[in-house]
Amino acid sequence: MDARSVLGKFIRKVREQRGLSQEKLAVASDITYQYLSGLENGRENFTIGVLESLVTALGWRVPQFVGAAFAEVVAPDCPRINPKLFRRTVPLPPPMTFDHLEAALNETQRILHQISASLIATGARALPKYIQGNNYSGLVSNMLCDAFSQLTPFKHNSHQRYPDLIAEDPATKQQVGVEVKATIQIGKGGESHNGHGGWHVVACFQIDENNGAVEFIHIMMAILNGHAEPNSDWTYIGSKENAATGSRRTETYNTNATGTTKLRDGSVYLDGDKVKYQRWKQSRIGKCPEHSIFFKLTDPKLIRPIDR
Repeated sequence: MDARSVLGKFIRKVREQRGLSQEKLAVASDITYQYLSGLENGRENFTIGVLESLVTALGWRVPQFVGAAFAEVVAPDCPRINPKLFRRTVPLPPPMTFDHLEAALNETQRILHQISASLIATGARALPKYIQGNNYSGLVSNMLCDAFSQLTPFKHNSHQRYPDLIAEDPATKQQVGVEVKATIQIGKGGESHNGHGGWHVVACFQIDENNGAVEFIHIMMAILNGHAEPNSDWTYIGSKENAATGSRRTETYNTNATGTTKLRDGSVYLDGDKVKYQRWKQSRIGKCPEHSIFFKLTDPKLIRPIDR
């Protein structure tokens, strides 16, 4: 395995996914496009400084970039985010960009795939076979949250409480918080222990039963009203006991109909072949935003307006 060729090919792939020409990436990395062409084709050698400049210009960090490049060779069946499925009119929490989001989603898929691939290579089963559904969704949430912290301006909240991630909005100089949840239940609304307001991300995924790979197919983002705010987007669920096991779940809040609709309006990434959203119910205050997946759906049976 020629490391020079592996890294060069991956640089070209990411550059093309970003829609960058060799000239633009070369300028951003302070090298010539002829040198970049040689790197991408495996003819030229990298220096650490050049590799770091290229990776930074592509919106990655060096450890994650190198790991992803070699994962493509060792485990080529690892799912990748399709940039064409991003709905780029949907608002993102500032200062997040679509490149940031794509990098974090791909990194989460890569790490989980590598873990399962390593287990299978030793004769064991894929990772999801060992972890129950809700616990596995929690693991995916944690991995995605860490990928955001590694690859975007949003960093782990050092106070270890709400929100999961924080960043500074360069326009307002105010702190922006993001709460992250993952679920295998496609189209599910939000869930929170405290029903806080602010930005919430719900990442819906599916699992490949053959190799345990996780693939994100629906990402929702929206600003929700907290449980104590006017027009709250949350319903208090409380603590429920499992009749079969006697165990009691943690007290929690779920999004109500308007909160779930807000999240679905903010479907920033959507695989329409795998997510059949056309018959999902809506419940909203005010008009449907133009960035919503429902904007062109005019069937009145789908909409339950709320007059408050």
